[in-house]
Amino acid sequence: MATKERYKVGSVVRALHLVDLIAAAPQNGLTLSDLTKELGVSKSTVFALLQTLMDAGYVRQTKPGPRYLPGISLVRLGDLAGGHLPVGEVAQPIMHRLSRATGLTIRVSINDGGHPVFVSRVDAPGNIRFLTLLGAKELPHVSSAGKAMLAQMTDLEIAQVIEQTGLPKRTKNTRTQLSQLMNDIRRIRAIGFAIDDEEDCDGIYCVGAAFFDHNGRCVGAISATGIKRDLSVRAVEQLGRQVVDAAAEITNALGGKVRKQA
Repeated sequence: MATKERYKVGSVVRALHLVDLIAAAPQNGLTLSDLTKELGVSKSTVFALLQTLMDAGYVRQTKPGPRYLPGISLVRLGDLAGGHLPVGEVAQPIMHRLSRATGLTIRVSINDGGHPVFVSRVDAPGNIRFLTLLGAKELPHVSSAGKAMLAQMTDLEIAQVIEQTGLPKRTKNTRTQLSQLMNDIRRIRAIGFAIDDEEDCDGIYCVGAAFFDHNGRCVGAISATGIKRDLSVRAVEQLGRQVVDAAAEITNALGGKVRKQA
């Protein structure tokens, strides 16, 4: 027993404890004071550990507060290890069913502070293939997945994300004003799914919906992508319901629960 204690590195033990606390945090995260109280060490020590974990991507910071939440490295680690958040593995059968039902390409992304990071894809039946890289952080305002994630945040949090990223124009349909984006956000909150109507790429249409973990925190989104065609309002609503149902399946498979909008 003494030998085991001899080789323990105290700072690593504390950092791992911090990661455990933040991984189990409520939807809005934990403050520095919360973490200091739980860890039982000085605030300066906790702050230094948090800075190190943020630099490595295991923790991210939101404001006001600041408050601390799981970072993208922690989410990816869980996904690769098949641990608490094995999103890609859990989503695969759901994605295949949705692709067969809709004839569209299905992608799943994880949530990095409102940015979608796509981790899994099922190509549509047929010859059409979309060149969509996995593992890269994408802008949130030009994709249905990104907008679906933003809709789970407060208006202030959305404004802070957009202040950092801006609203660069990709097509004539891109939302380049915050007021335009917020109109979309209000509609997403009302109907449960987001639409990218040629906002990222000409000729491409996409519908996405968010899924959640056991704390009701939005951990990602599933989206269906296809070639733009004339779609009736009824057809869009049907596709939206299919994507929302698939997102609910992923939430259930993760042991999650949907957080009600305030």
